[in-house]
Amino acid sequence: MSSTPEAILTQLQAAGSAYAENKPGAREQLLNLSHALISSVELPSEAIQRMGWAEPARAAHCRIAVDLNLFQLLSESGESGVSAKELATKTGANEVLTARILRHLAAMNIVAESGTDKYVATRLSNAFTEPRYRDGLIYTFDVPGPSFRGLPEYLKSIKYALPTQLTDGPFQAAHKTQLPFFAWLDQNPPYLDVFNSYMAAYRAGKPSWVDPGFYPVSERLVDGFGDNSDHNEVLLVDVGGGLGHDLRELKEKHPSLPGKLILQDRPEVISTVSGQDVFEATAHDFFTPQPVKGARAYYLHSVLHDWGDDDCVRILEQLKPAFKPGYSRLLINEIIVPNRNPTWPVTSMDQLVFVLGAMGERTQADWERLLNRAGYKITRIYSYEMGSESLIEAEIL
Repeated sequence: MSSTPEAILTQLQAAGSAYAENKPGAREQLLNLSHALISSVELPSEAIQRMGWAEPARAAHCRIAVDLNLFQLLSESGESGVSAKELATKTGANEVLTARILRHLAAMNIVAESGTDKYVATRLSNAFTEPRYRDGLIYTFDVPGPSFRGLPEYLKSIKYALPTQLTDGPFQAAHKTQLPFFAWLDQNPPYLDVFNSYMAAYRAGKPSWVDPGFYPVSERLVDGFGDNSDHNEVLLVDVGGGLGHDLRELKEKHPSLPGKLILQDRPEVISTVSGQDVFEATAHDFFTPQPVKGARAYYLHSVLHDWGDDDCVRILEQLKPAFKPGYSRLLINEIIVPNRNPTWPVTSMDQLVFVLGAMGERTQADWERLLNRAGYKITRIYSYEMGSESLIEAEIL
């Protein structure tokens, strides 16, 4: 990507035209170019100011706004807006403090000003009133946030070795625990709830493998499925599928799918699942043998990036006895790190799994080695223009 402002502006014009025509990847390209433009014109002193206190203050104030219900109150105020004094009265917070929080949130384009000391909601702040996005603000600030803030001191303390253990990494140092990330969530139900809620928000609006033009669902899953009339057969098992967001999206976008959809996850998660008219939800430990035999597809979304290679092989080996050779498919929905120029959503997710579980995202070569070691071969990798995640289709050797 060119680094001069003039070159980036030219590319932005082209990306803007593509966006207006609703071309795949245009929105993501606009985001990337916008970041590049800022870097090309920003002074070093401004970059330090932005990274050092403007962005940390934005994150902190968004978290505070959730606690004070500011986004909801702004949304309810309508186009006329509301003053910091009125908001302070409604929330019980100090008026000067409220005004300073809102002023920075407006400067950072989270909310907007409608007049002197009057504020209105924006598209983004209105989104933050939705439970899934609200919970995302809580989760990211409270859970991975301390791990990132403590990362320099933690790495210094271990002499910059590479952490690889689920029970001894940046997360454990920050949260003063010896529990792995998911076990810690189980012991802290409020954070388990916001994590599960946010998983729907993390993927919202982004290209999905069930979208037209991504993965040929009819050709690869429906064609050849049983006799296409026996609805007791299982079409897809979502292994470690959380609250079933992916299965709901699959059924919504492909309402005429034959067969059953099965959701599997830990008992702590399954106990909170609703909407089982779309799928059957069952508790299952994916380190134990897969109980659903002969399904058309076994699907794992953002599961394996939480585990090291040895554990991934164990997970995948538990699936193999359930496969019907020549019929069952393995579908892995994960990030594939490109060899050159990965985008910030890819590298930031690599950093997230690093601070939470001392793990990392994988390249295509990494995936090929891992699957071959577990007894699978990749039949094809499906990707979307400028998308972060790909769908790896594999079958047993």
